[in-house]
Amino acid sequence: MAATRIEHDSLGPVEVPVEALYGAQTQRAVENFPISGQQMPPRFLQALGYIKQAAAMANRDLGLLDPDIADAIASAARHLTRGRLFEHFPVDVYQTGSGTSTNMNANEVIARVAAEALGGHTVHPNDHVNMCQSSNDVIPTAIHLSASLALRDDLLPALRKLHLTLSKKSAAFDDVIKSGRTHLMDATPVRLGQEFGGYAAQVSHCVRRLSTTMIGELSEVALGGTATGSGINRHPEFPARTLAYIYEASGFSLHEAQDHFEAQAAKDAVVMVSGALNTLAVALMKVANDIRFLSSGPTSGLAEIRLPAIQPGSSIMPGKVNPVLCEAMMMVCARVMGNHTTITISAQHGNLELNVMMPVLAHSLLESISILTGICHAFGDRCVAGIEADRDRCKELLELNPSIATALNASIGYDAAAEVAKESAARRVPVRAVVKEKGLLSDHTLSTVLDVRDMTMPGIPGN
Repeated sequence: MAATRIEHDSLGPVEVPVEALYGAQTQRAVENFPISGQQMPPRFLQALGYIKQAAAMANRDLGLLDPDIADAIASAARHLTRGRLFEHFPVDVYQTGSGTSTNMNANEVIARVAAEALGGHTVHPNDHVNMCQSSNDVIPTAIHLSASLALRDDLLPALRKLHLTLSKKSAAFDDVIKSGRTHLMDATPVRLGQEFGGYAAQVSHCVRRLSTTMIGELSEVALGGTATGSGINRHPEFPARTLAYIYEASGFSLHEAQDHFEAQAAKDAVVMVSGALNTLAVALMKVANDIRFLSSGPTSGLAEIRLPAIQPGSSIMPGKVNPVLCEAMMMVCARVMGNHTTITISAQHGNLELNVMMPVLAHSLLESISILTGICHAFGDRCVAGIEADRDRCKELLELNPSIATALNASIGYDAAAEVAKESAARRVPVRAVVKEKGLLSDHTLSTVLDVRDMTMPGIPGN
């Protein structure tokens, strides 16, 4: 049997592991919610650290908290902001919908660390660490701050790096003329560089969307509303002073909610951010699918590009190599889309004055940001960076593409061009050869009209 000590809360005594820094309320949560084995994400705990650190300093300045106790609390909370003490946060994601168990977990750990630093001086989790706060305004504030941290420091840099890698491929492939495809059928020519430029543009737009939602949606926080949004039990200057200290420590300029009842009951801002992540997932799903289609083969598919061979693809088929990072990307995107559904449903449960599904909402949001960050690095570094164009294959397929006949519309008319296209497809000979056989255009005009690079740019062929 593991050694225990006795801790007390308002319900009475509780046995807590002797080495644990948390107390009675955390232990009750551990016993009440043995559900998934998943704890709140590190970024969330880091955000709680910033909030508790700043709150202690604000309460000290306001004369509400003894300076020695405040400084000890701030120092203890700073451990969380630096990625320490996480092993003392065992509470399951699937817990009380307000996140009270996690808030009290933080209060208890910080109180114990602060008390030890003061030589055993009493530091109370509620009276001192949670002063001027409620779980009901701390947890939604931590959601906004943790998502901001994860976006700024993790996902946005990964996306900018992926955008740069795709842009470099776009420039490298600008000379590769190939068949375009619509409805998965042959269409007028494009440059491989144009296709990769389109992928880069999708990522760039997602960077803009996420940056906008981070600044516009996540910067307004619930801190100061306390229990129901009324602000009971907190000093009038507490929110502004605390947010100023959060800015000093984290670099995020947060502001108090215009309406605390909206901020605590509604989670519309989180849905908005998740929507931008969902849009990113849709974009990356398209990019991953295109790249695996373009690389399909090597003999029975398009095979216009070659992906880096990073691992054997089959346990039974020797020599087979698969687009594994494209598939990993697709799975990440599917998970993000599922998380968006979870967040959407969670946000609907802002019943009266409080949303009661905040822990799973926070976990889903931060998981989406985390796995998107990881796959963007892996996909860019281990797949996109090593892609090569098969120029001969692109030229071979383009020569047999009957849609090249589209360039003849202005010269011989749509109907005649359609006959050329049909004959080209039926006989599997180039459009150019059919036109010459029929004597429809002079060699010089034909060469001008069927300049495939010109077809990849705006204009009327032959003019």
